Amino acid sequence: MTERPPRPGPSAPVSGVPASPAAGHTAPAEAPEQPFAEVLGSRVVYEGKVVSLRVDEIALPHGRKATREVVEHPGAVVVIALDESGEVSLVRQYRHAVKRYLLELPAGGLEPGEEPLATAQRELREEVGVEAARWTPLGYFFSSPGFANEILHVFLAEDLVPAYAEPDEDEDIAVVRYSLSELYEHPECIEDAKSLAALLLLSGATKAGH
Repeated sequence: MTERPPRPGPSAPVSGVPASPAAGHTAPAEAPEQPFAEVLGSRVVYEGKVVSLRVDEIALPHGRKATREVVEHPGAVVVIALDESGEVSLVRQYRHAVKRYLLELPAGGLEPGEEPLATAQRELREEVGVEAARWTPLGYFFSSPGFANEILHVFLAEDLVPAYAEPDEDEDIAVVRYSLSELYEHPECIEDAKSLAALLLLSGATKAGH
């Protein structure tokens, strides 16, 4: 196990989180900021290829102490690739954690030092076999903040052209296409939270006229 010193206090930003909403979006009014918990100690108990697990000992704002298990993730992107006919490219792939094939939007993790847009461009090319001339950031969200620090950045990709698909060797992927209207009318066909959240962001941006 690797011991870590206490983490920065309340003024420290969350790594990878934009300071403001995506261009063209207005953030809803927020409640007054509450004090953060004080981190008394932190240790890493597992380091894997994709995630790490750390255990924090914290002092809550009201004075009580608690232990929190946190899954550390470098962050990821989700891409909505929309073609000129109004169809969206999705991938059907096996997810061992739930032991089933899921229908998802193209997505992938950030490499060290990689900007989210570069990750989105790489993942779209590798998984779907297309490139986009026009990219629009739609916003971001935390995947499961109750126990993980993963943040996902969402992009709309348009003006698509064919490219050479090159999925990872350990990925079992089939590309399928649905009309955007079908996905909005039948969201139950998607059981993947990040894909549903990304489509919600696109819906909001479309209604706002962006």
